[in-house]
Amino acid sequence: MVPYIRAQDVEHLLDWNDLADALLAGHKMAKPEISDQFLHRDGDTLLSRAAWIDGVGVAVKSVTVMPDNAAHGLPSVHGAMVLFEDKTGQVEAVIDSALVTKWKTAGDSVLGARLLARPDSKRLLIVGAGTVAASLIEAYSDVFPNIEISVWNRTKAKAEGLGVPVVDDLAKAVNAADIISCATMASNPVIKGEWLRAGQHLDLIGAFKADMREADDLAMQLASIFVDSRATTIEHIGELMIPIASAAISVSDVQGDLYDLVRGGGRSSDAEITLFKNGGGAHLDLMTGQVILKAWRDART
Repeated sequence: MVPYIRAQDVEHLLDWNDLADALLAGHKMAKPEISDQFLHRDGDTLLSRAAWIDGVGVAVKSVTVMPDNAAHGLPSVHGAMVLFEDKTGQVEAVIDSALVTKWKTAGDSVLGARLLARPDSKRLLIVGAGTVAASLIEAYSDVFPNIEISVWNRTKAKAEGLGVPVVDDLAKAVNAADIISCATMASNPVIKGEWLRAGQHLDLIGAFKADMREADDLAMQLASIFVDSRATTIEHIGELMIPIASAAISVSDVQGDLYDLVRGGGRSSDAEITLFKNGGGAHLDLMTGQVILKAWRDART
């Protein structure tokens, strides 16, 4: 019988460092074939992402994003992911998409920070207090165990439930941080380049559509830009599409993705500002899903 795997089934078995290691190892394997599909109804979105990595398997994750659900006391995102075996195409598991997305999203970002942020980073600012913020606190606390974490959110009361210090002045907090992890639903930039200083690492998560971005043109120009995957970001997400279209930056300013970074390169000096765009492509869902499925199987042997 094909299992349906939920958070309560495996989450206590998962580890952020182990996941980051698995994502790093996955980027040393064959590059994936990837396909994304977006369907829209006003502000609502159906996002379906598929990936096939030869020798690993196939994953298809479909989620609905309904921003107005909060008014009804419901999560804005619902969905599931199907894992298929590589050689036979048999269905191996169905996994709750929230579980996959939580671990994939934060795991992607902390891997990017492991490869790009200064190893002596001491202060992390999380911008945004949604569901992703809570998993970022978990992930960064494990991967950077001595880091001090604070959070800023437009609605301060929402940020106060995360269990870390809440800051009021975003510009001041950005300038003081060593790592800034931005996870908002913003269409217009919330991070300004004028707030940045030498040596910082900027982790951008929230933008996933062509009309969304979190950092302004100056921030993009000041930073050395890296992405998790060229194939799922440069021509798909406003974070890059918009400044490229206006000639604020060019495609050649993207210095590499995770497939490049795991083979070397990255930060060139302590003074460099690095920027990592977390696009969260389906290949990352597949890699994460395989980690989750293995944990589920190991617990039953």
